[in-house]
Amino acid sequence: MNDAAPPTPPPSSCDPADFIRSQTVLARAPLVPEFRLYLATEITPIWRATEDYLAREGIDPPYWAFAWAGGQALARHVLDHPELVRGKTVLDFGSGSGLVALAAARAGAVVTAADTDGLARAAITLNAAENGFDVALAVDVIGADEGWDAVLAGDMFYERTLAARALPWLRALARRGALVLAGDPGRAYKPEDGIVECARHDVPTTRELEDREMRETVVWRLTP
Repeated sequence: MNDAAPPTPPPSSCDPADFIRSQTVLARAPLVPEFRLYLATEITPIWRATEDYLAREGIDPPYWAFAWAGGQALARHVLDHPELVRGKTVLDFGSGSGLVALAAARAGAVVTAADTDGLARAAITLNAAENGFDVALAVDVIGADEGWDAVLAGDMFYERTLAARALPWLRALARRGALVLAGDPGRAYKPEDGIVECARHDVPTTRELEDREMRETVVWRLTP
């Protein structure tokens, strides 16, 4: 259910926060209603608006404007099992809207949200402020290791090149002892081995984003 008025036409300025506020509404993800997020209610208007913005600013498609099934399931798992991250340092990889980062913060973690999209980082900042949490930001963290106790990856196996870059890095983090959890609704490039199921959820979605109205989504733990 939405908590605000419908989005307004995009502003003439290129301020990321203004753009996000104008193209989204404050809403709650179905599986994680604990948070209010700046989310798109219809995919086509914001996609077109972002293409216009892209022409001026060189930014990515607005993946940050949707609560994807993998992220919802992973955030739900963290909220249901806060002992996994409480008092620990956590990286939310490919954070998007910041939903998983917010779940980890609510569970008592010290959180860094990483996303290469500048608009996503602006959305994370807005969503964190809206919900009263502090979340640090990072950009391209693949290959880095800041000693995180846990690394969370929501819906990150949708594209071949990204999966090929990220998976060896995630496994290396698991080898040195980090808890590595991935939420995935059956994307094409999910690893088929070296994973252990932790939880399974039916996540309501929309045909604007998916090919069905409900996606069975699994939270996996990656093994070394």
